[in-house]
Amino acid sequence: MSGSGGTMQAVRIHRWGQPPAVDEVPRPVPGEGETLVRVEAAAVAHLDLTVAGGSFGIKPELPYVGGVEGCGVVVDSDALEPGTRVVLRGGGLGLVRPGTWAEYVTVKTAALTPVVDGLGPALGATFWVPTTTAHTALHAVGRLGDWLDGVDAAAEHVVVAGAAGAVGSVAVQLARRAGATVTALVLDEEQAAALSDGVAAVVTTDADALKAFAADRPATLLVDTVGGTGLLERLRAVRAGGRAVLVGYVGGTEVSLELSNWLLDDVAMLPVNMIRRDRESRELAPRLAELLVSGELSLGVEEFELGEAGRAVELLRSGRLRGRGVLVPRA
Repeated sequence: MSGSGGTMQAVRIHRWGQPPAVDEVPRPVPGEGETLVRVEAAAVAHLDLTVAGGSFGIKPELPYVGGVEGCGVVVDSDALEPGTRVVLRGGGLGLVRPGTWAEYVTVKTAALTPVVDGLGPALGATFWVPTTTAHTALHAVGRLGDWLDGVDAAAEHVVVAGAAGAVGSVAVQLARRAGATVTALVLDEEQAAALSDGVAAVVTTDADALKAFAADRPATLLVDTVGGTGLLERLRAVRAGGRAVLVGYVGGTEVSLELSNWLLDDVAMLPVNMIRRDRESRELAPRLAELLVSGELSLGVEEFELGEAGRAVELLRSGRLRGRGVLVPRA
């Protein structure tokens, strides 16, 4: 491995719960079994927010470079050809070693995955988690079309909470692709207008509309990416014997459950743990990437310069990102 020298820009967290800052730091040098990658796009992920909050079980030493996902080009490696475009995820990035929010990053070579032909840097950095999570939530966990004998996907009514977000938007598309009826729960009329044809919308800030929708308990499956106290109200839209797949918690991490009514409602709550399902996601990712390349699946991405990292984080935290956010280092 050759030494790289010099400095680079990186976005670092200096205090728990505080906005990130752009710093000039030494450019990393790869060690044995590592690869140096020039970062083309770095995802701003919910896990990044969780770690930066300081209450997560894994706490990097401050200050640290954030970013648990990204896409870039191999510069120096003992196993990959320079110029190879790769997905950056795993290997402790942004958790126990500097992450992707930088111009360059070193990563364990075994954690790198070559990008499917035709997939650009922004999608390469962001597609993995939302596509594999949505697919797993619907099929492996939610058992779409396989929850009762004699019921197929066309008989399912899938409700997606947080449907304008990255995981939610992909869940909407995959559920429609499977033939299910889909209702999207969104924050406002602008998000509702952006939905594809054939998808009904309910604006959750309209309490009367949400209550009216839930009154008949139409859903067989709820995919909830929001969490928080509003989860209990959304559960009431699921019919007896149905299930709710819980993916995220941007609306809050705590819910107080009154057991007698939950038992009466008879709705199963099923968690999606993608850390445990890493092997499955690695098998799914190439197929889902090909759907993105072909245009059969879409994922919205907003690009930000490194200096706009704080804004990107806040938009993600408030649920106002259109799809996923990526930080794009200078050329």
